[in-house]
Amino acid sequence: MATTTIRVDVDTHSRLVSLSEQAGASLIDTVRAATEALERRRFGERVAEEIDRLGQDPVVWGAYLTEAGETAVADGID
Repeated sequence: MATTTIRVDVDTHSRLVSLSEQAGASLIDTVRAATEALERRRFGERVAEEIDRLGQDPVVWGAYLTEAGETAVADGID
């Protein structure tokens, strides 16, 4: 895997090293995990914002709920 250098302030570097040591992971694995976690969080925030926007219009929200009910797949959890 190719690598590159990124610049971070001393405090951030120390925190990343500490997180790496706590997890028994390399610094690069910790940065990768942090990046993935941030991507997931931002995705979740976008989804929540979009659902909030849908909920502001009763007609659109009703259509959304209808479609969601029609495409729901049972997960087997009762």
